[in-house]
Amino acid sequence: GKHAGRYLYRTHEVRPDAQNPGAYTGGAVSVVDLKTGDARIVAQRLDWEALDGIAWTPWGTLLFAEETGNAVFTDPDHPAAIRGLVYEMKLDKKDPTKAEWVKVRPMLGSVSHEGIEFDSEGNVYVIDENGPGAIFKFVPKQYGDLSNGQLYALKLDDSSNADRVGPAEWVALDMNLAQLDARAAAVNVGATGYGRPEDLERIGSTLYVAITSEARVLSISLGGKPMVNNFVKAGLNVPVENRTAGITGFRNPDNLANGPDGKLWIVEDNVPSDIWVALPDKDGDGAS
Repeated sequence: GKHAGRYLYRTHEVRPDAQNPGAYTGGAVSVVDLKTGDARIVAQRLDWEALDGIAWTPWGTLLFAEETGNAVFTDPDHPAAIRGLVYEMKLDKKDPTKAEWVKVRPMLGSVSHEGIEFDSEGNVYVIDENGPGAIFKFVPKQYGDLSNGQLYALKLDDSSNADRVGPAEWVALDMNLAQLDARAAAVNVGATGYGRPEDLERIGSTLYVAITSEARVLSISLGGKPMVNNFVKAGLNVPVENRTAGITGFRNPDNLANGPDGKLWIVEDNVPSDIWVALPDKDGDGAS
């Protein structure tokens, strides 16, 4: 509405401290009013651990998720989940610094979450920030309703492909297991694993995935049969980092963003950390 762009929402990736458990107050979502500078906590709970990924849904709510591989605190509404969960928050229409409600969305899988993305049909894409970790697609039975649907994991047609690129398919998961441990559900169907997938970004009909520990960003075509390509890869179209030689190359790509010009922006989680900008694939080889 009239306040679009005014409020900045953030997750806080705090984790329980075994050495000082009494000091832990739980993960939180906060908001900063960019007009006044005021900042406040929108929601906070003791059972929220390592809140990381956050994204607007196409229907105007906020999704945020836990980046935890083994939960210390259980969700009171979904206590059987052993890993991180996704939550949906509806903001107060009269005061967007307050939450009207927050609901857990276990259908999107219990894994170590980070990136969250949507396509034009309202499907949700998430990852398991694990090594190896799968890439997931959630298809709701009804647009905008994340309480019911089917979770899929990406699986290459040729499992012997060492680089793990090429034609693929979305394989349906056991939904009872996926809500408790989607990592195990993905392994059970032979889903393709990658080295710490972290962030997701969609530009047009292409989904980009940052594969942090493999120094590359994948592209996955959406609509029709998925095709996985190396969009940016150290040694392919960017230099390999070599600190001894003074080469600040491509290492630990973490966060992705769609720039206003349609280019893909890539931030490293590295020291020193670089920001890269990737042009679209123009010659059809899959690489920027």
